Amino acid sequence: MKALIVDDERLARTELKRLLTPFKDLQVVGEAVNAEDAAEKINQLRPDLIFLDIQMPGKSGFDLLEELDSVPTVVFTTAYDEYALKAFEYNALDYLLKPIEPQRLEDTVKKIIEKSRKKSAVEADMEHLSEADQVFVKDGDRCWFVKLERVRLFESEGNYVRLFFEENKPLILRTLNYLDERLDDKTFFRANRKHIINLKWIDSIEPWLNGGLLVKLKDGHKVEVSRRQAVKFKDMLSL
Repeated sequence: MKALIVDDERLARTELKRLLTPFKDLQVVGEAVNAEDAAEKINQLRPDLIFLDIQMPGKSGFDLLEELDSVPTVVFTTAYDEYALKAFEYNALDYLLKPIEPQRLEDTVKKIIEKSRKKSAVEADMEHLSEADQVFVKDGDRCWFVKLERVRLFESEGNYVRLFFEENKPLILRTLNYLDERLDDKTFFRANRKHIINLKWIDSIEPWLNGGLLVKLKDGHKVEVSRRQAVKFKDMLSL
């Protein structure tokens, strides 16, 4: 597993890197000194895991997670225990208090590796879904068999995702990350942290704020493509 350490204190980064040395299943691929630096390195290095300090000059660790389109596994590292509850609202795998105790870190790493193995086993059994596939959707008392080519938009609502097809907008108990891993990327594109769009439903594209794009779907929906995803989007659609 590839890990990125995000902390504004050089000594803290050095010490954590030293403590992680015995764990051969983890490879520290980089270090970041603040949220902006971390966002760039996450985009470049694609780590599976980030050890993330919360209080940093400028943007906090929480601010960083809010800006990411796809969030790796997160272990918070901080000198302050008052952030613990908020940390787990961000689905953090663990929360380590500084100075980090070696035994506590070992327990965390075991948890990380076990989670990774389970995820790999599930993904090995998981088929990718193309636009031609039909899925069963249930929302309350209503049920549909829906061909995925009819679904124009997937919108995250916490641990649920809302599907938009025809006049229907059912909620399903799935995360957007789960669907992003399963849906065929030739047809479905992760526009930002809240939306996956069906490329065949795009009506128009225009430049948007901060280097992003604004996509208008054929049903009139407007979806912002984040700056980082806009680079992929342009590469994918170019000749």
